[in-house]
Amino acid sequence: MAAATACRLSAICRQFQRVITISSPVNAQRSSQALVSYHSCLQRQNDLFRSSRPSQCRLLHTSSSRWGLEEFFDLPENWGETTVKSGAPWTAKQLRAKSNEDLHKLWYVLLKEKNMLFTIEQEAKRQRVQMPSPERIKKVERSMWRLDTVVKEREDALRLLQTGQEKGRPGEWRRNVFGKTFWYRFREHPIPWYMNRRYKRKRFYTPPFVAPYTRLSLEKHLRSKARREAREKRKQQKLSEMFPKNTAKA
Repeated sequence: MAAATACRLSAICRQFQRVITISSPVNAQRSSQALVSYHSCLQRQNDLFRSSRPSQCRLLHTSSSRWGLEEFFDLPENWGETTVKSGAPWTAKQLRAKSNEDLHKLWYVLLKEKNMLFTIEQEAKRQRVQMPSPERIKKVERSMWRLDTVVKEREDALRLLQTGQEKGRPGEWRRNVFGKTFWYRFREHPIPWYMNRRYKRKRFYTPPFVAPYTRLSLEKHLRSKARREAREKRKQQKLSEMFPKNTAKA
């Protein structure tokens, strides 16, 4: 398309150069005739260019206006309010019904909202006041997590259809010498595995005397999880006692 346009422009320039080179007044009539033919040729070139140009092509592309730092703050009508109304987070069912383009746009909308809420939270900490409706941050984070999950589901389904592999990099579940189960991703090596000393140093098995310690490790993990949940519950109870009017459910 660009090469054809350049050829047309060069041809028009050569015709115009022949028209304006008038050697003497005797050639005035010839030059006027050439000028008329030049205008007709130019009209034909423009008609040909319009007919050959695709209907969906745009000669000028304009983007939306860009705003300043006020985009990092909440709307002016919400300033000074103790509670701000907000909708429910996006569900996975709603996100699965959208196209990839809509999910891409929604991701940046949520990212912009998350940055704005973080700015409000930091400003509330600086002024030592409570942030209005802090549950909005969790709603946005939950929506972004679900959106990322839906995108990964589509990528896995496409990969499974094209290559038959569930994950982007093939591998398998293995156990190390400490009894921990982890996902081992396969790699390409220039030499076979039985000649690779570095690979042979990795021990993908669990000795029998490690079994009691595996049980103790699982017990430690469950106890730490229970303590963390109890700590979070006490924290929420303390906050509800300090701010009884601002504990409305979202």
